[in-house]
Amino acid sequence: MAAANTLETVELTERDRAMLAGKSGEAAAVAMRILVTMAAVYGAERLLDIEGAHIDGCLYHGDSGVDFAELLVAGGARVRVPTTLNVGGLDLLHPEEFAGTADRRAKALRLMECYEGMGCRTIWTCAPYQTTPRPAFGQQVAWAESNAIVFANSVLGARTHRYGDFIDICAAITGRAPAVGLHLEQNRRGQVVFDLRSLPRSLRSASWLLPAIGYLVGERCGNRVPVLLGLKEADEDGLKALGAAAASSGAVALFHAVGITPEAPTLEAALGDREAEEWIEIDVSDLRAGLVSLSTAPGGAEAGAGEGVDLAIDVVALGSPHFSPREFAELLPLVERHPPAGSVEFVVCTNRLSLDELERRGSLDRLRSLGVRVVVDTCVVVAPILRTPAGGVLMTNSGKFAHYAPGNVGFDVVFGSLAECVRSAHAGRLWRDAELWP
Repeated sequence: MAAANTLETVELTERDRAMLAGKSGEAAAVAMRILVTMAAVYGAERLLDIEGAHIDGCLYHGDSGVDFAELLVAGGARVRVPTTLNVGGLDLLHPEEFAGTADRRAKALRLMECYEGMGCRTIWTCAPYQTTPRPAFGQQVAWAESNAIVFANSVLGARTHRYGDFIDICAAITGRAPAVGLHLEQNRRGQVVFDLRSLPRSLRSASWLLPAIGYLVGERCGNRVPVLLGLKEADEDGLKALGAAAASSGAVALFHAVGITPEAPTLEAALGDREAEEWIEIDVSDLRAGLVSLSTAPGGAEAGAGEGVDLAIDVVALGSPHFSPREFAELLPLVERHPPAGSVEFVVCTNRLSLDELERRGSLDRLRSLGVRVVVDTCVVVAPILRTPAGGVLMTNSGKFAHYAPGNVGFDVVFGSLAECVRSAHAGRLWRDAELWP
């Protein structure tokens, strides 16, 4: 009866019904049943065609993920649209980086193999927008992974709802998605304005500013659509960091930065020619409060102290979302001047395309010789990569790492700029640059 009711509430095409009936194989029928059921849960009246997908279900969290993937493979599953893969549970190029059990390794590998067998593109990255091709403005896609979703919607102007494990691959196999949420133009207008115009000019170049703003926006905005007014400039790496932080502290899947992102040439355009539901003015004290939220280690939120802060740093972890070639170009000279101390584990997560670029430039060997571990295909927060026992202090310039590290890897966390992370790793103690902090 439930299935019949679902079919009555969601409008289906002949092709949809044929897939439901098994005309395209058992896996496609399973995927369509799940998709139609979820469309009804979302309140969607119909399905729409998608032109691409990004899958989060390839990351091992437990046996259910492997069981479901094997069910699809056994049913002959193949993706119908270009489909990329999020991080997996292993660095396949450097298996020695894995620090988990043999059982977990085997299951993580099996899950990754299943998704490769369905025809997905094995880029293994949380930042598929750093690869090509990537979705065009207005293109309908089904992306999972919170930072990828917010980047696709905000920076690229593509259209995707929030998708998670299992729903993402069902959309890829069927080529269809529920016509709901941010797929629809009427749901993309801004709702909450964050007015940044009173922030001092001296902060504009602070490398911690955008993730700090993002984290603050997520905390105050929830799942509404924020509009950032007065953000003077930001490159893609900065917008990546902002969006990832906002999607971690809240459920932000789309933001508009007036004069920067494609759907916000003006404030009026960002708001869809309506009044804002809420207007929030952000000043330095708000940013300081946000920075405090990003550090859990005792004394880790203290700013401007310079040399001599008495807080030992055990790990520096960068690359959530995955480090880009431009970020590596910024990191290398900093590390060459201040290489990490032998007591500090220094890890950077990235994707294979960035790794290839590092190798072409001769930068990879230089980083490794200085004590920097470069890990691909996976991420410190979701896989057993760190060799340092839990319980110490991890420092990062990533709002997303800062949010998830205490719960996922068992470290207290300190948030800082890239330069502060490098200098702290070199000293083995927390180092703050007083000039970077208001």
